[in-house]
Amino acid sequence: MNKGMLIVVSGPSGCGKGTILAEILKNDKFFYSISATTRNPRPGEVDGVNYYFLTKQKFEELIQNDGMLEYASYCDNYYGTPKKPVEDMLNQGKHVILEIEVQGAMKIKEKCPDAVFVFILPPSLKELRRRLNKRGTETEEVIEKRLSEAAGEIKQAYKYDYALVNGELSDAVNDLFAIIRAEELNTKNSKNTIDEVLENA
Repeated sequence: MNKGMLIVVSGPSGCGKGTILAEILKNDKFFYSISATTRNPRPGEVDGVNYYFLTKQKFEELIQNDGMLEYASYCDNYYGTPKKPVEDMLNQGKHVILEIEVQGAMKIKEKCPDAVFVFILPPSLKELRRRLNKRGTETEEVIEKRLSEAAGEIKQAYKYDYALVNGELSDAVNDLFAIIRAEELNTKNSKNTIDEVLENA
């Protein structure tokens, strides 16, 4: 059995990352990495499902013991990716999907250069504006801020291995599966497969 791959997915708010990943995660060879945070759970949130809810002391212990793949402080709370659940799943041969913003992704790239980095793009900023408006949950001012942030994030897409456009959902899902399949067949991820062929002489 080949070890699983760490697949890091980023993209601006409103580009449809969650919808694409929901389709990918219907396949049981994938595992969605859950983030840890020191903020309090919101109503309906469950520990170990939405987040791992940790005390500040526990989170800082993990940082000191190299137990976080990446972390950041935001509004007086820590957010980050615990290393152990990711490594456990990779060792079981599962592909671990990490949905994360660009800054965190670049920290992962330093620690895990073998990970696969995928950036999801909207068809255009105009279409992104339309999608954000359609949500009906944000003011025009917030939408403008999100579009400005999105443009900045999209400029970082060159730092990723792959960029795929989410126009038609089924096409985007197929593109992501194609990327993952190509990486599975990459010789750097096929050592066990090659060794097995040689052993069965």
